[in-house]
Amino acid sequence: MNRGKLILIAVIGAAIAAFWLLGGNEWLTLDALKQNREALEGWIEANLSIALGGFAIAYVVVTALSLPGAAVMTLAGGAFFGNLYGLVAVSVASTIGASIAFLVARFLLRDTLRAKYRDTIARIDRGVEKDGAFYLATLRLVPVFPFFLINLVMGLTAMKLRTYALVSWIAMLPGTLVYVNAGTQLGQIQSTGDIVSADLLLSFALLGLFPLIAKFVVGFIRRRKVYAGWQKPGHFDYNLLVIGGGSAGLVSAYIAAAVKAKVALIEKHKMGGDCLNTGCVPSKALIRSAKAADTLRHANRYGLESVPVKGSFKTIMNRVKDVIAKVEPHDSPERYRKLGVDCIAGEASFVSPWELEVRHNDGRTERLTARSIVVATGGKPAVPPIPGLNDMQPLTSDNLWELEEQPERLLVLGGGPIGSELAHAFARLGSKVTQVEMGERILAREDEDVSELVLKQFQADGVDVRLKHSAAEFRIEEGEKVAYCSHEGERVRIPFDQVLVAVGRAANTAGLNLERIGVDTLPNGTVPVEEDMSLRYPNVFACGDVAGPYQFTHAAAHQAWYAAVNGLFGQFKRFKVDYRVMPWVTFTSPEVARVGLSEAEAKAQGVAYEVTRYGIDDLDRAIAESEDHGFIKVLTPPGKDKILGAVVVGTHAGEILAEFTLAMKHGLGLNKILGTIHPYPTWNESAKYAAGEWKRAHAPEGILKLLEKLHGWRRGRSGNEPTKQKEVTTS
Repeated sequence: MNRGKLILIAVIGAAIAAFWLLGGNEWLTLDALKQNREALEGWIEANLSIALGGFAIAYVVVTALSLPGAAVMTLAGGAFFGNLYGLVAVSVASTIGASIAFLVARFLLRDTLRAKYRDTIARIDRGVEKDGAFYLATLRLVPVFPFFLINLVMGLTAMKLRTYALVSWIAMLPGTLVYVNAGTQLGQIQSTGDIVSADLLLSFALLGLFPLIAKFVVGFIRRRKVYAGWQKPGHFDYNLLVIGGGSAGLVSAYIAAAVKAKVALIEKHKMGGDCLNTGCVPSKALIRSAKAADTLRHANRYGLESVPVKGSFKTIMNRVKDVIAKVEPHDSPERYRKLGVDCIAGEASFVSPWELEVRHNDGRTERLTARSIVVATGGKPAVPPIPGLNDMQPLTSDNLWELEEQPERLLVLGGGPIGSELAHAFARLGSKVTQVEMGERILAREDEDVSELVLKQFQADGVDVRLKHSAAEFRIEEGEKVAYCSHEGERVRIPFDQVLVAVGRAANTAGLNLERIGVDTLPNGTVPVEEDMSLRYPNVFACGDVAGPYQFTHAAAHQAWYAAVNGLFGQFKRFKVDYRVMPWVTFTSPEVARVGLSEAEAKAQGVAYEVTRYGIDDLDRAIAESEDHGFIKVLTPPGKDKILGAVVVGTHAGEILAEFTLAMKHGLGLNKILGTIHPYPTWNESAKYAAGEWKRAHAPEGILKLLEKLHGWRRGRSGNEPTKQKEVTTS
C-alpha cells in the first residue's frame, strides 16, 4: 500500500476516533436534538448564514465518514431551518458527503479488488456502464439499503463521479424531503421509526421500481427510434434467416431447426465456410502430411533408419482435398435440409431490418422476411497494399489449396498463427521457407518463452525467420521475384518463387447493403455488436468472423448460440455472450495451446499471480515417444489454486489444454486436477503433474516439520536426531 493511502487511512481513523471520544454519538440523537432545540433556535436565527454553513459542513463530514446520525441531522435541518433551507442544505451536503465517500472507497480499495477479482470487477463495470444510473437510482430510492454501503460499493465500480453525484442528488430528494418535513414537526416524533410508516415504506418501494419502469420505457423508446421509418411486415416467411453457411451460420440454423423454428440458410458459395474449405480442415491435413515427412526424415529417433522423403506435392494436395470431401457431408445442404433447414444457394442483401433480397445462383431474385436475421458471412485473408504485391499473384489461406507444384522458395508474410503453421508445414515438406515478421517475435500474442521455444524449433527445421522486417516493395528483377524489406534502417533483398500472405483477416460485408439499415463497419472491418450479439436492431444479429473479436471456429459456434437463441426468444429473455473461458491452439510443432490469461496480459492488467511450470521432458509418455520437449505453465492467484490461465507447449498440447479449460469453466482448481486419477502412461498426466508442482510449492512446511517430529517420536526418537543406518554384514 502506498504512502498516500496510508496517510488517508490514518486521517479517517483519527477523525472517527475523535468523533467517539468527543461524544459525537451522544449529540447526534433524537433526545439530544429535542433537548437543545430551544437553546439553539435563538442563536441560529441571529446567525443564519453561519449556522447553515456550519450545519452543511458537519453533515458532509458525517456522511463522508459514514458516521451514525445522518437521519437525526436531516431532522435537525427541518427543525432549525425549515423545509426550504433545510432541504437545500441537506440535499447538497449529503450529495457532497456521499461523493467524498465514493472517491475514498475508489482510491483505497478499487485497485486492490480489481487485481484480486479482475473478471468480477470487469463484469460489474460493463453492467454499470450500461445500466449503472438505473441501479443507483433504485438503491437510493428504497430506504432499505444503507446509504453508506451504497457509497462504498459504487466507489469500486467504473461509474463516473458526475453521474454518481447527479443521480444520487436527484434520487435522494424524495426521502430527504420526507425527513426534513418531519423535522418541522419534531415535537410529535418519539423515534426515527415514526418518520416512515409501513405505508410510506411501501410507497418508497414502489418508487424504487421507477428506474426499472424507466429502463423499460427507455428501451421501448429506443426501439421505436431505431425502427422509425421502417414498416414492419404483418406476417413473416421465417422465424430466422441466416446469411452465411460457415461455422457460425451452420450452428445458428441448427439451433433454430432443433427448436422447430422455420429457418432458412443462405450461402452463395460452399457450405462449411472457411473452416471446411480453406481453413481448419485443409491446413490440419497438410500439417499432418508435413509431420509424417518429418518423422520419416528423423526415423532414427525411434530406432529406425532415417530415409529421404520422396513424394508428389500434387498427391499431398489431393489427399487434402480427399479429407475435405470426407468432412463435407457433415456440413452439406442435404444434411441440413433433413434437419429442417431451407438451404438457399444465393447472395443476400438487406432491404429492411426484417427483409432480405436474395439473388439465387440460378439468376432468380426474391424477397424473404423473418422476425430475426443473423449475419454470419465470415471473413477473408487481408492483403496489405504493398507496392508490387498484387503483381506477384500472392497466395493466401483461400487460394493456397489450388497449388499443384510445391514452391521451391516460399516467402511467408506474417508471424501469427496462420503464417507460422503454414511456414512450418512447407519447410517440413521440403520448401526453403523465409518467414517475415515486422514485430520482435513470432506468435506475439503468446508469452516470450513460448515464442522463443517455437522459434528455436522453426530454425532447427530450416525456417529462415526474419524478425523486425517490414515488407516494403515487390519487384521482378531479371525474371526473378524479389521482396524488399525494411530492417533497422536497412533495405533487405529477399528472392522467392511464391509469396504467402498471412497478416490477418478482414470481415466479409461487401454486398450485404448494411448501409441501407444504417450499420457502419468498425475500423477493423467487423460490424459493431452488443453483448447479446445484436446489430443495432434488437432483431438483427451477427456472429463469427464478421463480428469478432475472436476469429476461431469454436468462437464462431459459441457466438452463434447466443445469436440464434436471442433471435428466437429475445422478447422473453436475452443472454449476454460469455468470453470468460476462450481456449485456442496454434498447430505448429510444438503445438501452442492457451486458455485464460498469459503472463504478459496479467502484468498489463495488474493482476497478481504465481507461475507454476512443469517440463514435459519429465513426462514418461513423452519420453517413450521421443517427444519430450515443451512445458506447461499455469497462472494462479498468490497462495490459491484457482486457474487464471494456462498454456501448454508441446505435442498434443490442444488435447492436454482441455482439462484446464474444463476446470476454469466450472471453477475447479489445481487441487481437483491433482486429486483426479489419470491413466498411465498418457499425455494428460502432464496436467496432473503440473498441479503437483503447484502443491509442492505450497506445502505446509510448519505442519510437515511437526509430522516429522511425530514420526520420530513414534519410532522412539526425539524427532530431532538424525537416523543412523544399521550396518548389515553378509557372508
